[in-house]
Amino acid sequence: MTLSRITVSGETPYDVVIGTGILGELPGLLGPKVRTVAVVHPATLPEIARPVCGAIEAAGYEVVALPVPDAERAKTAEVAAELWSAFGRHGITRSDAVVGVGGGATTDLAGFAAATWLRGVKVVQVPTTLLGMVDAAVGGKTGINTPEGKNLVGSFHPPAGVLCDLATLVSVPRDDYVGGLAEVIKGGFIADPEILRLVEDDPEGARLPEGEHTRELIRRKVQVKADVVGADLRESGLREILNYGHTLAHAIERVEDYRMRHGEAVAIGMVYAAELSHLDGRIGAGIVERTRAILSSVGLPTAYRKEAWPALRDHMRLDKKSRGATLRFVVLDDLAKVSPLENPAEDLLEAAYQKIAR
Repeated sequence: MTLSRITVSGETPYDVVIGTGILGELPGLLGPKVRTVAVVHPATLPEIARPVCGAIEAAGYEVVALPVPDAERAKTAEVAAELWSAFGRHGITRSDAVVGVGGGATTDLAGFAAATWLRGVKVVQVPTTLLGMVDAAVGGKTGINTPEGKNLVGSFHPPAGVLCDLATLVSVPRDDYVGGLAEVIKGGFIADPEILRLVEDDPEGARLPEGEHTRELIRRKVQVKADVVGADLRESGLREILNYGHTLAHAIERVEDYRMRHGEAVAIGMVYAAELSHLDGRIGAGIVERTRAILSSVGLPTAYRKEAWPALRDHMRLDKKSRGATLRFVVLDDLAKVSPLENPAEDLLEAAYQKIAR
């Protein structure tokens, strides 16, 4: 069994453990002082939660399994309140722990519930999707959605550890797996161009959990995330680069009422951000076309509905990256070089959108 262990530094350092068939590493992330573990998992995936609970019980912990709705339907104040009530009924104390098992929505919810219960209890994340492993579960951002937007209510609460068991990826639906590749590819544009080379070397293999470069792609993207959040947990500076492509992506998700996969929206958002970077004179057309080519090669979308622009523009006004009335985008100055673009002119925003409109 080959393990990769990436340490996320900061005030409370923790490890991200990556490998295949590694549930035996989970008790070590929980630590010896924990008595009861609340395992938050999608109700639709008991077959994934069962071995996690078994590994925890075998190590001598008391386990409470707490099923929640699937995907974004879990990330509501109502579901969070149900978890708080369950924590109370089962006597979860500050010396106990929460384990989030599932995709990014589940780990976001589990982290938020842990952050807010008793003003913060230990959480260990066990992401079971590509998107969860390379993005949502790493970094300590937790949150739920409101009718006004995605992740507008949340907290920074670093986990005690993250366990990425690549064996779980085999059961992920292909479209969901491909959606997660958008965040991997994003890491290549903002920080590690070797990721782009690996995808270009074998785009069909990149679409598969058992692809030749899968482990390396995941390891590299987790390292990008770890480097950034270890230096800037609370998004006061460097961490903002992780929002590349997300300003438009979050607006698309809102227009779609969250029926579009996050990664698909991010893919479109990256093309938009690249076009914005190009029209602002920061990058050449070659990087824009490379963005389209790489995303298209793995089956991700690169365009969106032309008539949706007015609604998208309205939703971008309420974005977590805005500062007061100032709309902020993360744009490219070159491969692996990003910077903020504040209050771009309306005609620039619309011109960039026309480049991706269909």
